[in-house]
Amino acid sequence: MESIKQLLTTDKLDREVTVRGWVRTKRGNAYVNFVAMNDGSTVNNIQCVFDLETKFKEADLVKVTTGACVSITGQLVASEGKGQTVEVKATSLVVHGVADPDKFPMQPKKHSLEFLRENAHLRMRTSTFSSVFRVRHALTFAIHKYFNDRGFFNIHSPILTATDGEGAGEMFRVSTLDAKNPPLTEDGEVDFSEDFFGKQTNLCVTGQLEAELAAMALSKVYTFGPTFRAENSNTSRHLAEFWMIEPEVAFCDIHGNMDLAEDFLKEVIKYVMETCPDDLKFLSDRIAEEEKNLPQDKRQPMELLEKLRFATENDFVRITYTEAFDILRNSQPNKKKKFQFPVEEWGFDLQSEHERFLVEKHFKKPVIITGYPAKIKAFYMKLNDDGKTVAAMDILFPGIGEIVGGSQREERYDVLMKKIEDFHIPLESVWWYMDTRKFGTVEHSGFGLGFERLMMFITGMTNVRDVIPFPRTPNNCEF
Repeated sequence: MESIKQLLTTDKLDREVTVRGWVRTKRGNAYVNFVAMNDGSTVNNIQCVFDLETKFKEADLVKVTTGACVSITGQLVASEGKGQTVEVKATSLVVHGVADPDKFPMQPKKHSLEFLRENAHLRMRTSTFSSVFRVRHALTFAIHKYFNDRGFFNIHSPILTATDGEGAGEMFRVSTLDAKNPPLTEDGEVDFSEDFFGKQTNLCVTGQLEAELAAMALSKVYTFGPTFRAENSNTSRHLAEFWMIEPEVAFCDIHGNMDLAEDFLKEVIKYVMETCPDDLKFLSDRIAEEEKNLPQDKRQPMELLEKLRFATENDFVRITYTEAFDILRNSQPNKKKKFQFPVEEWGFDLQSEHERFLVEKHFKKPVIITGYPAKIKAFYMKLNDDGKTVAAMDILFPGIGEIVGGSQREERYDVLMKKIEDFHIPLESVWWYMDTRKFGTVEHSGFGLGFERLMMFITGMTNVRDVIPFPRTPNNCEF
């Protein structure tokens, strides 16, 4: 059975075909009806023509309404109308599932993204979200292909953990204890020794620590799985459940790490551009239409395809945190107090507005910043010789700011032990991590990429909830 995508690109006409899918629209008159069909294989619909004078009666099509699932058999012919190359002259019809036209939410009209989020079980039927999720599939495949072609091994890191890998403390607890009457210690605290795992357990926020263990045996590995953050944030950039890509490479310093991350981003974006041209054009046109009535400062900095070429065709600029700080401190927006967060003292954490200024205004290229202050970065990052910065790197993209964060890992046992003490991390929760620094340690590096953040960049969607099928956010766990 050929898909609609295949039928729209075939040169084999004047033959019988069967189209299966869902009705997008139906229009016509007493003599002919035109039904636009879509099966999810492409953003483009195929038109099916029903002759009401000789072959069909109006009553035959009464159940063929927007949202109905049907099979239509007929002759594939060159289209007589504009906007499509081929169409199907229907000879038979089967209605598999009806859709009450008065109740079906996805009517052929403009819907707000918020309305579509509330109907996430049906929003994939729209052109916007079918395009988004075809891109999501292509990007998923591209990521696995990239690493597989380069000799990396995929590691399934655990979803349940007793370790706070990021040190942020915003984790979802997992427990089988009676919520109303949990066992208590003599101090009145919950006694997690009686829990399923015999200790307090959470959903993971990263697979990095486990990936490091694997890299100490397999050399080049990556994780690609769900991660969880119990951050009570309702912004357009945060999810409670999201997916992370985290490669980890032995015998690799910060410079090799930057090379890998830059090449990785360019190659997976190129793959999606080559694989999903129709979807990306549709999404680009959608953004242009949405932004017609917006003031210039509210529009995205670049047209979608231009932005993707910006990321794939430019060499990434590499600067240190100190160089970035000097540029920002001396910039006109900072001097004129136009930054929401003024740049004043070395050691502050760069905000999205600063990152975007560096990419979009100053360098006009993607930027990699290295050598961050140790106090604002994670415990596992390698301390530089100056004693105050770490071998960290963040990659900054237009419209989004930081898209990748990574580092060379601290392989020196004594230095890492001191950091664990400074970060107040219980040694008993990371003893196995410390063991790798005692038994055959080596310099190694890796980075983390939020899959949904990259999806936002590639699709131009401005809310992270619109690039994941079923978003999990505060007070929202539907579907």
